[in-house]
Amino acid sequence: MADNKSKKDQRDRSKVSGSENYEIQYFKDKMNVSSQAVTGAIRATGSNDRKVLEAYLKEKHKK
Repeated sequence: MADNKSKKDQRDRSKVSGSENYEIQYFKDKMNVSSQAVTGAIRATGSNDRKVLEAYLKEKHKK
């Protein structure tokens, strides 16, 4: 059966799911940090928003 292109997915690309290993892998590779740093950032900020996590990790690893 072919894909029905009229049905749109409701995924939110602006979020990083802490429970999905492939999302953590992608984000850690993009930010050049460890998986633990990504999960720690999610816990520390209380957010899974990509922009918030990027800002946190940039500030944290700038030191």
